[in-house]
Amino acid sequence: MSGIRALATPYQDTDADQLSFALGLPPLPALAVRELTVGGIEVRLRLLGASHQVFAGPVAETVACLPGGAGGLPDAVREFDGWTYRFSAEVRRHTGPEFGHRVAGILRRTEAHPHALYGVFPGDPEAVTALVVDAAAETPPEETGPNGPTPPAAGRSGRTGRTGLIWHTWHTYPQSRRIVATRTRLEAR
Repeated sequence: MSGIRALATPYQDTDADQLSFALGLPPLPALAVRELTVGGIEVRLRLLGASHQVFAGPVAETVACLPGGAGGLPDAVREFDGWTYRFSAEVRRHTGPEFGHRVAGILRRTEAHPHALYGVFPGDPEAVTALVVDAAAETPPEETGPNGPTPPAAGRSGRTGRTGLIWHTWHTYPQSRRIVATRTRLEAR
């Protein structure tokens, strides 16, 4: 299973400005969960009505509409028990046709990826949350597309020589034609 095609629950965040970033939260109610072992590391991808959570190694990352949380997705670098964690996010607004093209590309890449979870929310086929994860040793140098970092095509591999993970997420907002793209790298020091 590489993803979820359609969800029965509407998304709870309505725009990119409502997203918050948090580390260390417990698991929140999830619409879908995918448990994987990637690069020898246990990973749980969690799709929320209000966006996503990733549990990997010592990290519990949440990007979601959090009650009482201030909006904003800051760049973050943290050290955890012998691991270095780096998070970045980018928000871009697109024209109507361009937005649809970008969402279709996200879905194609996610459907083809062996370590992915995604959801299409009811009411709009362009309301999507998608997550992919790769072992750092399997990930080629970062590819940057017009909406930020993009994951490698399924089956491609490179050699970074590092133990760890890289994950990418996308949160699409049809009402404002904005896409939030995040990139996280977790590496053993």
